[in-house]
Amino acid sequence: MLRYLVTLQVADKTGLVEQIAHAVSRHGGNWLDSELRHINGIFAAILLLEVPANNWDDLVDSLECIEGLSLTYAKTGKENPPTQQLSYSVVAYDRPGLVHEISNKINATGMNIEHFSTQYESASHTGVALFKATFTVGQTAQNSDEALTEALYTIGDDVVLDKLER
Repeated sequence: MLRYLVTLQVADKTGLVEQIAHAVSRHGGNWLDSELRHINGIFAAILLLEVPANNWDDLVDSLECIEGLSLTYAKTGKENPPTQQLSYSVVAYDRPGLVHEISNKINATGMNIEHFSTQYESASHTGVALFKATFTVGQTAQNSDEALTEALYTIGDDVVLDKLER
């Protein structure tokens, strides 16, 4: 069995996940991990699949038969997890460059971004545009949770940061 990281994009419609899951199952694949989203009418998916080597090309052909589907993939190996994972939630007034600022602060601590999800919404009381992010970082013995927290607060006075329990 080989592991593949697969990304898919297609105009959203009912039944896509079942159609994709059926193709994976029919070709002897195992669905290990995924992120599935509907954004602005587009279905986007990132899948980690384990598939018998002799079935891979047939699986790709089956997935490409989905009308309008865009597919990319890469063969992967088994990953060694980091020593510890830390999860956070950040809320701030929306403005250009926030993802860059957050990722810059994380990178400066030497931590690796494992998961990153963002949302744009309006504050219920004021209608002010808010940026919300949840993310998980891999921490090694050399990294400091406190250093990351301090760095994220330097982004601005409007930043609300919560450490999430896993």
